[in-house]
Amino acid sequence: MSKLALLGGKPVRSAPFPRWPVFGKEERTALMKVFSSGTWGIGGTEGKKFQERFAKLHEATYGIAVMNGSVSLEIALRAGRVGEGDEVIVPPYTFAATATAVLNVNAIPVFVDIDPENYCIDPKRIREAITSRTKAIIPVHLAGHPADMDSIMEIAREHNLVVIEDAAHAHFAEWRERKVGSLGHMASFSFQSSKNMTAGEGGIVLTNDAELAERCWSYHNCGRNRNGEWYHHPNFGGNYRMTEFQAALLLAQLPRAQKHSLLRKRNAQYLSARLGRLPGIAPLKVDPRVTRHGYHLFVLKYDQEQLGGVKRSVFLSALTAEGIPASRGYVPLYKEGFLAEVKAFTLRTPAFLDRDYSKTVCPQTEKACEQGIWLPQNLLLGTRQDMDDVVRAFEKVIENSSQLLEFSAKTEKREGLVVFGIR
Repeated sequence: MSKLALLGGKPVRSAPFPRWPVFGKEERTALMKVFSSGTWGIGGTEGKKFQERFAKLHEATYGIAVMNGSVSLEIALRAGRVGEGDEVIVPPYTFAATATAVLNVNAIPVFVDIDPENYCIDPKRIREAITSRTKAIIPVHLAGHPADMDSIMEIAREHNLVVIEDAAHAHFAEWRERKVGSLGHMASFSFQSSKNMTAGEGGIVLTNDAELAERCWSYHNCGRNRNGEWYHHPNFGGNYRMTEFQAALLLAQLPRAQKHSLLRKRNAQYLSARLGRLPGIAPLKVDPRVTRHGYHLFVLKYDQEQLGGVKRSVFLSALTAEGIPASRGYVPLYKEGFLAEVKAFTLRTPAFLDRDYSKTVCPQTEKACEQGIWLPQNLLLGTRQDMDDVVRAFEKVIENSSQLLEFSAKTEKREGLVVFGIR
């Protein structure tokens, strides 16, 4: 067996995976067009074009482009009339913005556990969490895998709830041949630096509802009415507009992004087939109703017992040393510090102040946070040889797990001696 790179051996690969973001003359030309026009914000045409094209590609009628994907969630909540004391059901296995957007409209995030098969919110658990205060559900299409929107929309109809898709990971993904972004009442996408389309920052709200679209437009544009006077602000909005530079970048990326979506899917399917045969790791399953996975992440479960007790952190260190970028992923949102800090704000509703998140336990989320291994989306833009390197690195680390156990034991022993003052 070859020596692990973590222990001084030669790594499987030293070459980088495809860079991110991918850009070229299309982006340069688009940016210079905006620069030369002198219209960099209000009055430009690129934002309008991008809204229309992105919405159409996701089978939505309306798009409202905004400054980032966090504020797009907040705008959608406000458009859905979610406010003080309302409860919003969210998964705890997601980025903080899914919950902080709820807090920013003075509502209460209610954490509902995930499906262990795909790490998306579990509809069965949603039913159990609904109360008289429940106003909305934010399903997260985790890693690009669409949540079970059939069940979620059925629950929403039964209880008259607003559904806002958090599609930050799911550009061009499909559920039963329908694009995410058109399945709920509204949807939020992100164009932050790591996302499958990026302008550095940016976001968009999609909807097929004309009234919701008008509210979102007003909230993102200082509370104006679309056909009203410029200095007339009938609604309480803010300046959340996307710049022309951001829109131009995203417009230039659209053709390439659609091709990338298919490439990620092919490479992910290849990795799933190859890695799924190895002990100790298992790619997340894909629901058969998912007709296109967005693959913002390629996620696996790590089984410490199958590899003789090697800790995930050690396994990740060994994998990274072999030249494969990998990370552990999220921690449960209900354990994050912002929930305690936000209680200090004077405008929080009493219903929130009385809530004790320390009592929240979502077993499947906690297990996912202990077992998850993430590979980034740009890795999936590589060649078949790149994918074979990924497989070889996993094989090498797994085959040499005994080396990792010995390494861990020595490291822990040294750390223990230092802790007790022995050198």
